[in-house]
Amino acid sequence: MIDFCAIDFETATHEKNSACEMGICLVENGRISETKTWLIKPPSFPYFNRFNVAVHGIHPEEVADAPTFDEIWYEAEEMMYGNLMIAHNASFDAGVLRGCLEYYGLFRPRLNYLCSIQIAKKSWKGLPKYGLKTLAELHHIEFNHHRAGADAEVCAKISLLGFERLMCTSNEEVREIMKNNLKVL
Repeated sequence: MIDFCAIDFETATHEKNSACEMGICLVENGRISETKTWLIKPPSFPYFNRFNVAVHGIHPEEVADAPTFDEIWYEAEEMMYGNLMIAHNASFDAGVLRGCLEYYGLFRPRLNYLCSIQIAKKSWKGLPKYGLKTLAELHHIEFNHHRAGADAEVCAKISLLGFERLMCTSNEEVREIMKNNLKVL
């Protein structure tokens, strides 16, 4: 069966280390087993760029008492350990993860990751758009867009539907079909 974790970040500023929310959706044996969301106090606190707030709606006061990334990383890393990581627009989320790990001087795990946009492009050729909201609407999935846990869960659902359409039933098959899109953190 297919095992992976879908991840999503919301950021306070344009800085890659400014995660203010992280969501991880764990998929075990082809089914969602757990979704976890953490509010995070970013290094820029209390400064949040107004454009970022306009996207995700998270305000500085909501993270005033939240842990910093280094305080939640070990719990998140445990969920992710040994798993393929998938994110929608993965270069952004992988960049935020790298930025946070580097800022706090944390060891960067060797993680393989895929972008669910690439999975969707292989699965549903010729769509005019491949945004998370567009794909969710296509598959009648309702969610609270631009909140990390909800976005991670929809990313997982879209990926599972894509793998089903591509007739992938194992991580080995996913790696074979997506080998040109597989990246390392």
